[in-house]
Amino acid sequence: MTGEPKVYVVDDDRDLGGSVARLLCRQGFAAEPFLDPVMLLNAYVEAPASCIVTDVMMDDLDGFGFADRVRFLDPAVAIVFMTAWPTTANAVDAVRRHGGLDYLEKPIDEARLIAAVTEGVAWSSRRRRQLGRTAALTPREREVFDLLVLGHSNKAIAGILALSPKTVEDHRAAIMAKTGTSGLAQLIALASPG
Repeated sequence: MTGEPKVYVVDDDRDLGGSVARLLCRQGFAAEPFLDPVMLLNAYVEAPASCIVTDVMMDDLDGFGFADRVRFLDPAVAIVFMTAWPTTANAVDAVRRHGGLDYLEKPIDEARLIAAVTEGVAWSSRRRRQLGRTAALTPREREVFDLLVLGHSNKAIAGILALSPKTVEDHRAAIMAKTGTSGLAQLIALASPG
């Protein structure tokens, strides 16, 4: 992405969504408010963002359901949740189950919002680079990659995939070349979403 990082603000409260978007625009983000998460989902593929700030409590599709659906479309978008009704359980779910970077309580602390979105944009950029480096892998190389980063040895991978150890070594070499890595630690770091 070039220019100002794109940020969407999803809130069924028009005034709040608009004010959050304006605040982010003043901080150098290309922020746009959406009242309806479904409308954003329908437009998202054509205009992906670096970060989405979404309310948790909305009518037809809540923020968590929205996050799950947008992650399916774009695993590299950062998500920041906000709510007027904070609970510890929702805060934990926001991070663990729905991949949120932060869980902000309304009224929004402006400094914390700006910090969360700035972190989200940086995270998204790193994640897009990671995904780009593994995009060239063949389906078989991807299988080998996934097993390598789980800690399986070449011999174990050969057994799991019904390949010869030499074939696994060849795939491992191709994976290293395509991803620009030089060892298992770098492969694991490449697989990590954080």
